[in-house]
Amino acid sequence: MTLLGIGSRINHPEYGFGVVTNIDSKQYWVTFQKNGLETIEIDSDFEVIEAVENEVDSVSFMDVESSLKKILRNWSDLTEIAPIADKWKNGTLILQPKDSNVSSKEIPIDIFFNKIVMVRDRIRVMEQKINSSKNLDNQEKVDLQQYVTRIYGSLTTFNVLFKVKSDYFVGVKSK
Repeated sequence: MTLLGIGSRINHPEYGFGVVTNIDSKQYWVTFQKNGLETIEIDSDFEVIEAVENEVDSVSFMDVESSLKKILRNWSDLTEIAPIADKWKNGTLILQPKDSNVSSKEIPIDIFFNKIVMVRDRIRVMEQKINSSKNLDNQEKVDLQQYVTRIYGSLTTFNVLFKVKSDYFVGVKSK
């Protein structure tokens, strides 16, 4: 089996027509015309429409996109667009109080997710301002960075909402 390169065009029986935008050892990342970004196993069933030779030195679209996002995040206060996991799209978050005299609250999960992404992006901006501050000494920066890391750790519960793992909140890792 020949490995497809980035830019190869395929037709998948479930997702339809798409273009390979990234490759790892087990799967292709394919952007499909109708379904957007999906991952499929390298050995899964699909038709190759146009194969592009896999180049070792090629840079994936996702790598370029990730680099561009980092640059934009460092130089602006724009909110990053992070995709919500497909299973949550158009869903509803229901807050059900214990007290039956209080009515429940329903929130479209997409709106809730956008607010989580905005919180994450504002924490990142705060982190950058801490690290680039000329008024804080190194120990103060380290102390504040530890608080930021703990905030990220407190928000890891919401990682289930993100489609792409690189968008996850990451706190302190266990040893």
